[in-house]
Formats: sequence, structure tokens, C-alpha cells
Amino acid sequence: MTETLAPAAGAYAARPVAEIAASLPGATAVFRRHKLDFCCGGQAPLAEAAAARGADLGAVEAELAALMPGEAAAPEATEDLITLIETRYHATHRRELPELVRLARRVEAVHGDRAEAPHGLADLLSEIGVELEEHMQKEEQVLFPLMRRGGHPMIGHPIGMMRHEHDSHGAQLRALDALTTGGVPPEGACNTWRALYAGTRKLTDDLMEHIHLENNVLFPRFGA
Repeated sequence: MTETLAPAAGAYAARPVAEIAASLPGATAVFRRHKLDFCCGGQAPLAEAAAARGADLGAVEAELAALMPGEAAAPEATEDLITLIETRYHATHRRELPELVRLARRVEAVHGDRAEAPHGLADLLSEIGVELEEHMQKEEQVLFPLMRRGGHPMIGHPIGMMRHEHDSHGAQLRALDALTTGGVPPEGACNTWRALYAGTRKLTDDLMEHIHLENNVLFPRFGA
């Protein structure tokens, strides 16, 4: 079982962000609020990550210290963790991304004359969807079956490929954040525009949590 970090302010600055996220239930929500990367860039110490984003380290540590115990942690059984990833994240991405693309094309078509219009957002979301689908199929057809059988001497190779692709997803999320001004719609945005940005915020949260569970919880169980 992963030991939970003692919730004391000041105890986190030197710890890698990914380690905190993997061992302290609720920490990922704190990191998302402060736009701290706990998935692809999670090996940086919290103090360094906060400085890079201009976040208030003291405020972040206070929020971490205030987390109440009892929030659901990642399943201990690997089979259960893989099933969670497939049902909670893979299925959600497949369900929600096509609708986001549709909304983005509508907003770009109707409001393309506005300076704040997210030009190119539909194409970016389509690209994210295509790459995510290819990535998830590799996991479902190759990597996860190996893990369900207890591993393989060469499992480090496909895990390394997945980590590399996660880095690409992280770059796409940064581009998404820039195009949508952090998912904040402009003043006077229509309901479709607002729904689109609410959806992109959720996509970002879901994909960061998805990558975190794989990079920092699942993959280390296989020595990678």
C-alpha cells in the first residue's frame, strides 16, 4: 500500500509533485487549481514547479495540508486500476471529444470575426482525439494485457513509448490552454462557447489525471 504523506504545511516543498499526487488523495485537484503539472512534468520538486508557474508555494502547501483524509485513492489491485483507467478515462475521452470538436467548429464558424475566437481549436481537438485513440488502442491491445498477465521481461519498451506519447499529450494540453485562455470564455460569449470551454477544461482535468495514474501509479508497479 502507498503511504499517505503526513498533512503538515511545509513538508512538501522538496518533494516531487508526482510523488505528492500519487500518495496524497485530493492533491491532484490542488495542483490543477494552481496549474501545476503533476503528470508529464511531475518529477520537479513542488517548490520548483510552483516557482515556474508563478504559484504561491505557501498557499499550495496550506491547501495540501488541509486535505481531509478519506478521499478515494487509486485502487491497490492492478487489475482494478487498469479497469478504472479504461472505464473512467478511455471511455470518457471517446464519448466527449467528438462533441467538443462539433462545438468548436460551430463557435469558429459563427464567431470567427471576433478577435477572441479560438481559431484552430476544432483542428487541435481533432488531432488530440486521433492521437488519443491510437494511444488508447495500444494500451488496450498490447500493454494492458501484458500487465494483466503479471508483466513481461520487455514491458519497459511499450511503457517507454506510452510515456513519450504522454509528453506529446501534455504539449497538446498546453496548446489547448493557450487557445482557450485557460478555458475562460470572453465576456458576452454565447452558451455554445461557454459549453465548449467548460468541456475543454474538463478534458484537460481528465487527461492530466489519466496520465498521472499511468505515469506515477501504474507504470512504477512494473519497474518503469
